[in-house]
Amino acid sequence: MNKKNIAHFRRQFKPDNEALKIHDMLSVYVMKESSEIFHYQTQPFGMLEQEQQELFMNGFKKSLGGQLDEKLFELKFQRDVQDSSQLILHQALLSTDTEEWTNNMLRITEKILKTKEYEKDIVITFIRGEYFKSVKSQNEESEENERSPVYTHPFILCSINVTQDPKKELLFDYTQREFKYNIVVDPIINLNAPISGFLFPCFTNNAADVNHVLYAAGKANEPDYQFIEEVLNGEETITAAEDKIIFEEVVRNVTGDKVNTETLSRVYEEIHHIVEENKEAEEAPRLDYKDVERVLSSSGVKDINTEKVEAAFQTVVNDNRYEIKAKNIVPKYASKSIKIETKVANISISPQDLSYVKQINFYGKKYLMIEVDEDTVVDGFTMIPEALDGSTGE
Repeated sequence: MNKKNIAHFRRQFKPDNEALKIHDMLSVYVMKESSEIFHYQTQPFGMLEQEQQELFMNGFKKSLGGQLDEKLFELKFQRDVQDSSQLILHQALLSTDTEEWTNNMLRITEKILKTKEYEKDIVITFIRGEYFKSVKSQNEESEENERSPVYTHPFILCSINVTQDPKKELLFDYTQREFKYNIVVDPIINLNAPISGFLFPCFTNNAADVNHVLYAAGKANEPDYQFIEEVLNGEETITAAEDKIIFEEVVRNVTGDKVNTETLSRVYEEIHHIVEENKEAEEAPRLDYKDVERVLSSSGVKDINTEKVEAAFQTVVNDNRYEIKAKNIVPKYASKSIKIETKVANISISPQDLSYVKQINFYGKKYLMIEVDEDTVVDGFTMIPEALDGSTGE
């Protein structure tokens, strides 16, 4: 699934939407002390009150929020695994019997509870439904498009949420004319901040991909590897942050840990161009050692060749066939995502402006020089231009 697929699917989580039909919902309450199922219930989602449906749909939408390789990870299932989650989920997906579906989801729940002991009571919610997507692009607004056939995607979504203690409040009773302490013992389910979850199957090229599952982490770049391997039986994954570190280590290995800002700016520009050219593709573009060599060479890195970069890949990741996702390398181009930290000041700039920043040596001292098109204003005062020898430029 790419960013566009996920965004379109998330947008369907709203009441009375013909493009998304949720059939059944299973809610499982787990006590922290025992890590055992305290209570569970299955019910038709349509039987919930409107306000309840809206609460749950908002929570499901949040469980699929975040960026790919940061909070969302498309995982390939491991092969030849005992009690395979892929098989359990596939059987549940095909089942028309609610009781059979519930039992399969409880098997997944038992696998979840074996992996870790939660610090708070948790609620694990499963839904099954159908997602309808038009064959034609959503941008093609016409009567013909309204009558065009649609792809039907059955799916299972899981969201894990922690509970919170109710707030202690002081109330005023108008009838009795007295202050009362509000005593509520029922825990509150925090649907606004899911701590984990998954979607099965993934959707690729408008078709169901039962060999992959979309895993959702609670925090960016902090996937639960035990959950991935033991609950979902997914293969090992790399976060965007880890991918970026790998690229940086490869470049350091090749350049000797030194590169100027102009070269680095060109590197980011080259890779950003690759990302933009392939942003509509189902598969995110990846860079192998040959691609990285071409990027570095065209960006002005000297004394570089394919063999040297291949050796760097082998040194850093112990695999010269490893491929880095291009989008994970480049800082966010639309914001000041590059942080320059010094003892004197911290500066944030956008990647395309990196070429305006240089580190220079002058009289044995290091200076950070920023090229600007206008006068610099500090605390309301316009700075007087100075020459490098300290004299004013006026």
